[in-house]
Amino acid sequence: MTRCAVLGDPVEHSLSPVLHRAAYDELGLADWSYDAVRVPGGTLADFLDGLDDSWRGLSLTMPLKRELLALADERGWECHPRVRAAGGANTLVRADTGWRADNTDLPGAATAVQERYAGAADRVLVVGGGATAASVGLALCDLGATRVQLLVRSAERAQETLTTIRGHDSAPEVLAVESAEEVTAADVLVSTVPADAQDPGLLARTGAALLFEALYDPWPTPLAAAAERAGTSVVSGLDLLVHQAVLQVEQMTGHEVPVGVLRAAGERALAARRGA
Repeated sequence: MTRCAVLGDPVEHSLSPVLHRAAYDELGLADWSYDAVRVPGGTLADFLDGLDDSWRGLSLTMPLKRELLALADERGWECHPRVRAAGGANTLVRADTGWRADNTDLPGAATAVQERYAGAADRVLVVGGGATAASVGLALCDLGATRVQLLVRSAERAQETLTTIRGHDSAPEVLAVESAEEVTAADVLVSTVPADAQDPGLLARTGAALLFEALYDPWPTPLAAAAERAGTSVVSGLDLLVHQAVLQVEQMTGHEVPVGVLRAAGERALAARRGA
C-alpha cells in the first residue's frame, strides 16, 4: 500500500481525501490510500520522523504551511522556488534525499482564475493577511496585478504577507489598510476570511469584476451571494482546491488527472454535507 494524506489542525472537514481518492479511482491506483490526519502546529517534525517508506506524499493545510518551510530549510530538503516566494509550502513528496516541498496553491490559484475570468487583474484587494492571502496575491501578480491592497485587522501582524507579495518579481505596489473605508477600486476582490467576518458591501464599494472567495463551505458566503446577485464572476475555494490538488496528484503519482473528475467529486461531497 502506498500512503498519502492531508495534514493540519483542524483537518476533519477537509475535502482533500475525497478529491485524491477520486483521482486514484480514475487512474486505477487501487493500492493507494489518502487520509486526513490531525497534526497540530509545532508537531510536524515529529510526525514526519515517524513515517515509514510506505508514505509517498502529503498535503499540508493550516497551521503547517509556514512551519514546513522552516523545517525544509533546517533539514536541507529540496524546495521549488515558489515555496520560498510564497513563504510556505502545501505539498511534500518523497525524494531520494528526504522530502521535496512545493506550493501548488500559486499555480492552482492562477489556473482557477484563468478558467473563470479573462478580464483585467491590475488592481487587487485581498481581505485577510495569512498564508492563503499571500499565495493568491502572488498568483494574481503572476497574472499582471500591479497594485495589491490588504484589508486586515492589524497591518503589523500582516507584515509577513505584505513582504511576501512585495517580493514578487514584478515589484507590485503593496499596502495594508485597516478599515473598509480606506479601500480603493479593484478589478479583483479576494476574500480569505471566515463567512461571519465578511462585509458583502465590499464588492460594490470596489467595483470588482471578479470575486475570488477562498472558502467553499459554507456556500454561498455573504460575498459570494452578493457576487451572484450582481452577476459578478466568482472563483470559489473549491476551484482553488481542485486545481492545486490536480498538481499534487501529478507530483505524488506521476500521472495527470482531469480537473473535472476532482471537481465533480468535490461537488457531490459538498452537496451531501449540505443535505445532511
